[in-house]
Amino acid sequence: MMLKEIIQHYIYQLTQAINQLSDNEFIAAIEPLGNATIGQHVRHIIELYEELQNGYDTGTVCYDNRKRDFAIETDRLLAIKRLQHIGMAHSTPDKKLLLKCSYATQGGDELLVESNYLRELIYNIEHTVHHMALLRVAFYQISAIELPKDFGVAVSTIRHKNLCAQ
Repeated sequence: MMLKEIIQHYIYQLTQAINQLSDNEFIAAIEPLGNATIGQHVRHIIELYEELQNGYDTGTVCYDNRKRDFAIETDRLLAIKRLQHIGMAHSTPDKKLLLKCSYATQGGDELLVESNYLRELIYNIEHTVHHMALLRVAFYQISAIELPKDFGVAVSTIRHKNLCAQ
């Protein structure tokens, strides 16, 4: 399976789940998630993919610079539209990138790490799965929707469970 198809799979699952929510459920604070909303987690996923695309164009990716667009986390239909755009993208050829980050809370030194587009795309896929696992908790807290069995489950976990079942 190509990375684009893997992204499309997860984005499709996430979009289908969000489609089943009401607007109020999308913005409801979920206590087990520190009162974060489904919308906030979805925005976070979207903006990391978008920041990677911006970084591809400039040669430097800095996930810290994402916009944190309040409209994405409060407008369910806008979030779905942005997710669908992500699902259609990512046929971009690999190239070297610099990853820029800082772990200082008050300014401080920035790190520049050599990376590449495919490596960062894989990071985004794993990041998406991680947030979908958290969102699984949120969906069960506020909704009775049926999620796919593998929603928010890493492929390596599925593979491991299949091996153990044999």
